[in-house]
Amino acid sequence: MTLIRKAVFPVAGLGSRFLPATKAQPKEMLPVVDKPLIQYAVEEAVAAGINEMIFITGRNKRAIEDHFDKAYELESELEAAGKQALLEMVRTVVPKNITCIYIRQSAPLGLGHAVLCARPVVGNEPFAVLLADDFMDTDAGVRPVLAQMTDVFEYERCSVLAVQDVPREHTRQYGIVSAAPYRANLELVSGIVEKPQPEVAPSTLAVVGRYVLTPRIFDYLENIGIGTGGEIQLTDGIAALMASERVLACRYHGQRYDCGSKLGYLKAMTAMGLKHPETGAGFAEFLKELSARAA
Repeated sequence: MTLIRKAVFPVAGLGSRFLPATKAQPKEMLPVVDKPLIQYAVEEAVAAGINEMIFITGRNKRAIEDHFDKAYELESELEAAGKQALLEMVRTVVPKNITCIYIRQSAPLGLGHAVLCARPVVGNEPFAVLLADDFMDTDAGVRPVLAQMTDVFEYERCSVLAVQDVPREHTRQYGIVSAAPYRANLELVSGIVEKPQPEVAPSTLAVVGRYVLTPRIFDYLENIGIGTGGEIQLTDGIAALMASERVLACRYHGQRYDCGSKLGYLKAMTAMGLKHPETGAGFAEFLKELSARAA
């Protein structure tokens, strides 16, 4: 049984980069082919052995709760119409052994504050944090990204951050770490700073939207105060945590798509459209035709 049983999903953000599409629906409910972003993230957590999903929500996020709730009317209509495959798909959006918990973030005080909101439910356990708009894809036969990280935690028993190299001009968009080689695909973090300007960034190794954290992070998040952007930054909490515990950076196997941006979202849609059994062949042919016309 995995040591990580709980996952936190901060989903209270406004999704302003996708307006007007997110005016009346959460950005986490934007679909990639036929599933919303948040469902992919939950499935990744389930694949890592996690059975308790904690959603930190805000106003206008009710659609997320509805998505993971039982849809009596829809199920009745599908059953009456004999659409068994669709009925089973709807019923298994959340496996039976999974618990979903929703906590309202009272004010937009940042990712660190959102994680801190989960403390009453997480308690004194290690836990995962997943940002749904960082869409993680892995090849067939490769363990999902969060499962790679929980495997590291099982062995190392310390906080683990998913990282990737980014162009130096993009460092202002990420938490950036200083780190030294530790073992295969892992580095020991010696420093972390939130959204540094390219000319002062300590490296180009960026933290992306997957974390495995020890519960001691909560003590630091309670006391660090306001950071970059007038928010309580998770990055600052991790920097403080490093004074008492090791933190490892994991160069995961997989492809990340930044679905918080329009271009990243379109890339994810294209990649998954090509993989999907119903659309793959036809979509590939369409892209060839499109490319030929553009040439």
